[in-house]
Amino acid sequence: MRERIVRAVAGSMTLISITLAYFIHINWLLLAVFVGLNLLQSSFTKFCPLEIILDKLGVEKSEKDCC
Repeated sequence: MRERIVRAVAGSMTLISITLAYFIHINWLLLAVFVGLNLLQSSFTKFCPLEIILDKLGVEKSEKDCC
């Protein structure tokens, strides 16, 4: 469940960033860059700030890995 939440939040933030960049200001693309860099660093370090938040909210890890 946690893996799905992380992916859903990352995808949503990227789409929101692109929408805001189109309608409001181009600098909103920096949010998409931040999300992408965070996903990249978490693939190497296994550290994801959203997982810490999900731990505090009590969201359990899945029995099996994603996909």
